[in-house]
Parts: sequence; structure tokens; C-alpha cells
Amino acid sequence: MGSSEDCLRKNNPHQQQHTTKFKLKILLLVILTNLLTIYIFTSPSSFHLDRDLSHYTNHFSLPLPWPNTTALSIELRSTQAQLAATRSQLAELHQRLHAIGGILAKHQDVEDGPSDEFAALAGLPDEVKLSLGPHALPLGYSPRSGSDTIYPSVGAACLRYKDDLVQYMKYEVGGECPVDDVFAQRLLLKGCEPLPRRRCRPRSPKGYVDPAPYPECLWQVPPDPSIIWEPYNCKNYRCLVDRKNQPGFFDCKDCFDLNGREKARWLFDNGNLDYSIEYVLKTKLPDTIRIGLDIGGGSGTFAARMRERNVTIITTSMNLDGPFNSFIASRGLIPMHMSVSQRLPFFENTLDIVHSMHVLSNWVPDTMLEFTFYDVYRVLRPGGLLWLDRFFCKGPQLNQTYVPMIDRVGFKKIRWNAGMKLDKNKNEWYFSALLEKPMS
Repeated sequence: MGSSEDCLRKNNPHQQQHTTKFKLKILLLVILTNLLTIYIFTSPSSFHLDRDLSHYTNHFSLPLPWPNTTALSIELRSTQAQLAATRSQLAELHQRLHAIGGILAKHQDVEDGPSDEFAALAGLPDEVKLSLGPHALPLGYSPRSGSDTIYPSVGAACLRYKDDLVQYMKYEVGGECPVDDVFAQRLLLKGCEPLPRRRCRPRSPKGYVDPAPYPECLWQVPPDPSIIWEPYNCKNYRCLVDRKNQPGFFDCKDCFDLNGREKARWLFDNGNLDYSIEYVLKTKLPDTIRIGLDIGGGSGTFAARMRERNVTIITTSMNLDGPFNSFIASRGLIPMHMSVSQRLPFFENTLDIVHSMHVLSNWVPDTMLEFTFYDVYRVLRPGGLLWLDRFFCKGPQLNQTYVPMIDRVGFKKIRWNAGMKLDKNKNEWYFSALLEKPMS
């Protein structure tokens, strides 16, 4: 349904007539400019002579035997002077046209009111406007983008939470950023993703220690001074490692214990839900799985195991009461702080493999999950693999929702296993699947 303002505009014939006149004026200006340009660059025949002569004289050191050289030189100088004057007039005409366009645009803004983008920024601090608002390109119109303006890429929901946005952008320009990781991540998870850029510097850890060299870094817990602990309940890595023994729920509870269950992940294939990396790699020609993505990869162990096999994996992870991204980086791996809601920042047909364990499950709304599967399909190369690792769902959802969804996207099934979740007396299931993007 339209707003009351839209209804008033539709029922106002005078305003519609004025808008039509405005569009006719713009059309007339465009036609006149084009006619003038055609006249300038087609009428003087000597302009072509100047162009052809300069082409040849630039390639020969000896003078060519032109007849009546003196008269020709005089004519050329005259033509060049006329051309310079014409170019000057054309530049002046463009300036006037631009000025007229600006006046007409301002007149239209006054008539119609501020545009939606500026109305949404009204009342916000200047730093927010600078971060979110449009910026004119220094060189003017760009044919590559089709615009003379560039807009910063920020999440669609940022302006839905203006108070949070103002707080996030509150800092001293050029100074130290506030330690607001938890607050910023909560804003990101609301849909303000990516977050706006800020003009401040994050604090560096005191007594920072360089990371361990490769390959030792893959299985070594980093020193405590490598990060800032202020945003987290645990204040050292020993606390995070021991968290597996504490009661209550923690995201990826034992991920930081690299000598525990993490050490054995993906090394063995039990013929059911647990696939081994060796099995998956052998479904393709040797060394053709080279680059990929792990969605919601916890502390980065999947990427570590793949790097041992010369496969580069980027790991997306959130810092849910733990420094997951910093921990991944300390292992010499590539973290990416992004949620499952964001479009994958890769070009189409580029990745060899995409893996996800637990994160892509039934907690994601069905429509959003289907968009995500299509996005994974987009970035995988033909023959690329999607490895769904212990996807959790309720019993009826398996065949009613997820099997048809995967079939709609178009993946080919290489392997499929399903089994009941045994720790609770409920109709809850896991399924693991190795899916392939068709070659054509």
C-alpha cells in the first residue's frame, strides 16, 4: 500500500503537469547539446586534415614533399585556432548545462521534498552522514559505474537502528576507537552488515608477541598478549581451553582445545555422518581442490587440516564470547568476520569447495537458507563441492523442506547420510552430504 503522500501526488494533476514540463526541458537541453556537438565535429573538413597530418608527421623524421607548404601551414594554424576556440565554447556550454541541471534539480527537490536517502540521514551526526552518505567522484561521471556518485557499502538495516548507529560512530576522529566489539557485532547481526567504516584506530594489545612460525602455528595456542581480552568473559586462553569442562552452553565449547577433539576432526571416515578430508579430496582429480571457504568454521581447524594438504581455505566466524577471528589468524589462517546473512564476497565460478559444519542448519529461516545455497552454487566452479557437515533439523523437515530445497538449487548428490541425534529423546536428525555443482 502506498503512503498518504503518494496518494496526494497521484491526485494532484497540477503537480503531474509541472513534472512533465520539467522532463521536457531536460529532454530539450539534451537534444540541443547533441546537435551542437555533431555540428562542431563534422563541419570543419580541415579538422580531419590536421588529424591525418599529425599522424604521419609523428612517424617520419624527414619532411614530406607537400605542395604549397606555406599555404598549408597557414591553413593548419588557422584550423587549430578555430578548433581550440570551439573546444573552449563547448566546455563553457557544458558548464552552463551543468549549472542549469543543478538549478533544475534543486527546484525539483524543493518541489518534491528531500530524497529518501537524505531524509533517512536527517538529524544524524556529521560523522554518520560522511560515512553513509553519497560522495561525488572527483573526476565526474564514470562510464564504468554509470554514475558521478559513489555510495559506501553498508548493510540495509543500519538506518533501522539509528541510536545504535550513532553510538557506534561516536569517537574522536583520528583517535583511538572504543573497545566495542560486542556492541558492534550485535549491530552487525541485526542486519547492519557490513558495518560502516570508521575514522579511528583500534587499540593494540599491550606487550604484543609475534605469532609462531608455520607449521608450528597450526596447532599451538597463541600467547595471551596477542589480543585484547576486554570484550570477553574469559581473560586468557587457559580459560577458553578449560571451558569444555564447565556447565552451560557455549558456542563451539571445545574449539580452543587443540589437543582434544579438534585434533582428530576430519581425519577418519566412519561410513556414516563423519566424512574424512582424504575421502572428499579423492572424489576429484589430484590437486584440483585448491581454494575454498568454510562457513562458520569456529576456531579454524578445518582450514588447518586443509592447509596441511596445500589447500587454502578462508574461514568465516563470529566472535561469540570468544576471540575466534584472532585465534584463526594466530594459526596462520585467513579469518573473515561475517555472518551467514551476507552475500559471499567472491566472484562466480571461482571456488573449488565450500564446507559448513552445524552453522547451516534449521535455525536459518528457510527462504534465507535457500538464498544461501544459491549463493554457494554461484561461487563454486563447475565440478566444485559443497560439503554439508552434520546439518541439524527436525525429522519432518528433512524430506519436506531440505531435500527439495537442495534439488531446486541444482546440486548433484555424490554422498548422502542421515542419522538421528542420540543425546535427546526427540525426533531430531543430522544429515551430512557431499554435493557437486554440475559441469554444465
